[in-house]
This record gives sequence, structure tokens and C-alpha cells, in this order.
Amino acid sequence: MNRYSIQEFVEKTEQQDKGQGLFELETERLLEINLNGQIWTKAGAMVSYRGQIKYEREGILEHGLGKMFKKALTGEGTALMKATGAGKLYVADQGKKISIINLQGESIFVNGNDLLAFEPSITWDIKMMRKIAGMLSGGLFNVRLEGRGMLAITSHYEPLTLIVKPGDPVYTDPNATVAWSGGLTPEFVTDISLKTLFGRGSGESIQMKFEGEGFVVVQPFEEVYYSQTTSG
Repeated sequence: MNRYSIQEFVEKTEQQDKGQGLFELETERLLEINLNGQIWTKAGAMVSYRGQIKYEREGILEHGLGKMFKKALTGEGTALMKATGAGKLYVADQGKKISIINLQGESIFVNGNDLLAFEPSITWDIKMMRKIAGMLSGGLFNVRLEGRGMLAITSHYEPLTLIVKPGDPVYTDPNATVAWSGGLTPEFVTDISLKTLFGRGSGESIQMKFEGEGFVVVQPFEEVYYSQTTSG
């Protein structure tokens, strides 16, 4: 067990500027945002801040009636907070590992629960996986992000990226799937014979099948989602 004097502890854990720009990994589980303008973060993700920053929940019509309607249907947890101002903002999500992605005109799908923060220059839209709604706890939805700018995603432990090639589909557990490239459209398949291979929760015989050309990101953890509209 490590023991430190107060001075040693402060020196070991003190925040340090690494000069990495807008998004900076202060640790692998804590994101520093060097804010000068505006940023979107997952609601409840703010850990600390310094400077003149105004932090407010997204307005009900902030992103248009269509997105509000989708959110009402999904009952999901991608509620966003808008941070505006100048200073340093620190965000995290339950100690999950953070990865920073710099989009340069590409698109990516991210599981709604794994999206931590993104620049306002990126356009986004909620995509509900209707065929699987109700089959998993709280259903399953994702966010499509496209454009130029940085975004931060989270995963339980280290993420693994699998390359999808034509004629060589990749199958994943929905509860362990974090993100995938914008050109892929997953298909949901059920196979009772694979029940003992995929998952240990409800809907365990359901897999996501990725075909074509691109990539899919998985985590070594099965995350169970609960709809905000679910009671009990």
C-alpha cells in the first residue's frame, strides 16, 4: 500500500497541463476540457471546473422537435449538458476508460450510454434500434455523429476494435458493443444454439451482426441499460 505525506500526495496527483488542446486526458478515466466557447457533455458527467463556465441542461427544443420526439420514445439517458464560457472543465463517467476521437469528416455510431462529450461543430442524431426495443433492458439506442471535431467515448476497461471485412461478418453482444463506423448497419440475429456463447442476462441469444467494411468497438463488460421510463 502506498503511503504519502500531504506534499508527496499533492505532487503525485496534481493536475498538469499537457498542451494537448481542447480535449486532454488528465488520467485515462478523467477528461479535461480546455473550454473557450461551448461544448456538449453527458448529463451528470461534470466532476469539477475552474473559470467562468455556465453549465445548463439542454433546452427541450434545443435540437429540434424531431430529436425531442425520439428521446421521448426511447426514454433513454443521453440527456446532454451545455457548458459555455472559458476555463477548465473536468468530466468522467463512473470511472470508465475514456477514448478521444478526432472526426475529420467521417461518421461514427456510439452507444448512447457511452458518449461522454463532443464539440458543437459535430452534427448528431439519435437512432433507435426498433427491432430490438423491449428485447433488452431499456431497449438499445445509439447516436450517430458526423463532421469535424473531437468527441470522447467511454468503455468499461480497455476497448477492442474489430475490423469488419466483406464476406467476414463480426458478431457482438449488444450489451458489450460501444461504437461502430458510420458505414455499417448492424442486423440483429437470434440463435438459440449460441445462447451459451453470448451474454448471461436477459435476451442472451441476441447478437449484433456487422457486415460490410468498417469497424466495431467492444468492451470486456456487459452493460445493462434501464429506461428512464421503467418503473420499479
